[in-house]
Amino acid sequence: MDIVDGDTLLAAGATLERVATGSEWAEGPCWVPGRDRLRWSDVVGDRILEFDPATGETAVYAEHVEFVNGRTLDRDGSVLQCSHGLRRIERDRDCVVEPVVDHYGSLRFNSPNDLVVDSIGAIWFSDPPYGLHESGREGHPGRPEYGGSYVFRVDPGTGEADAVVTDMVHPNGLAFSPDESVLYVADTGYLWDDRAPGWIRAYDVVDGHCLRPRVFAEVRPGSADGFRVDEAGRVWSSSKDAVRVYSPEGEPLLVIPVPETVSNVTFGGPDGHDLYITATTSLYRIRTTTRAAARPTR
Repeated sequence: MDIVDGDTLLAAGATLERVATGSEWAEGPCWVPGRDRLRWSDVVGDRILEFDPATGETAVYAEHVEFVNGRTLDRDGSVLQCSHGLRRIERDRDCVVEPVVDHYGSLRFNSPNDLVVDSIGAIWFSDPPYGLHESGREGHPGRPEYGGSYVFRVDPGTGEADAVVTDMVHPNGLAFSPDESVLYVADTGYLWDDRAPGWIRAYDVVDGHCLRPRVFAEVRPGSADGFRVDEAGRVWSSSKDAVRVYSPEGEPLLVIPVPETVSNVTFGGPDGHDLYITATTSLYRIRTTTRAAARPTR
C-alpha cells in the first residue's frame, strides 16, 4: 500500500521505519523530553519500554507494572499513566510510582485506558473494561463497579473524579483540540469486531463539562483507538491497517499504511516532528512537517 494524499504533511522522502519490535501488544506511546526517549507499554507483556533515537536502542524501563496502558506528560514533566491492574491513574517520576486517583466516589474504576491533561491541570481519562477480562491478558479478572464505561475528569483542586462522558460503549483514546474547546473521544465498543462503532466523537467543552456530542469521523477498517491532535488541529488516528489523518472538520487527508494493527500514535523526537506509532508488536516512526498541539496558556 502507498501513502495516500496529504503528502505535504510528511517530510520530503519520509518513509515508515520499524525502530523496535518484540511487544505482545504495544500501546501508550509518549515522548519524555527529560530523557529524550520514546516510552511505551507492552500491555500484555506487563512491562514499559523506551526507545533512544540517539543510539537506536530499546531498553526495558520497568517490569511487572500492573498492565500499564496509556500515558501523558503532566505540566511538571512527570509522566501520568493508566494502570489496568490497579484500576487507577498514577504518576511515575523516574520509576517512583504514586497513585493519583483510584475511585469514583466509593467505587473503583474499570481499567483506565488513555488520558490527557488540560492547561489548568485537570486530568481527563477513559475507563473501558478491557483490563477486567477473564483472560487476565491485560489486567486482572474482575467486574465493573459503577455500571458503565465513562470518561472522567479529575479536578485539579479537589482531586476528585467526575463522569463527563457517559454515552459511549467503550471510550478509549482521547485528545483536545488546540484551544481545548473540543474533546475528541474514540469508542472502540467491541474492539476490532465489525460491530464496533468505529468512530471518533467530538464534544464541546464548557466549564469542565462535555456538551453537544456528534460524530467527528468514522474510522475504518477496524476502529480508532488512540490518536493525537497536531498544531493545526488535525487528528492523527490509529486504525486497523494505517494511521489516518483528518482535518479539523473531519475530512480525510492522509493514509499512512502500517503492516500491523495500529493502537496509538504520538509526536516526539528532538524537534517534535517525528510521529511514533505503536502497532501490535512494534514501534514505528515517520517524519512529518507538523508537531503536537501545544497546551494553551491560561
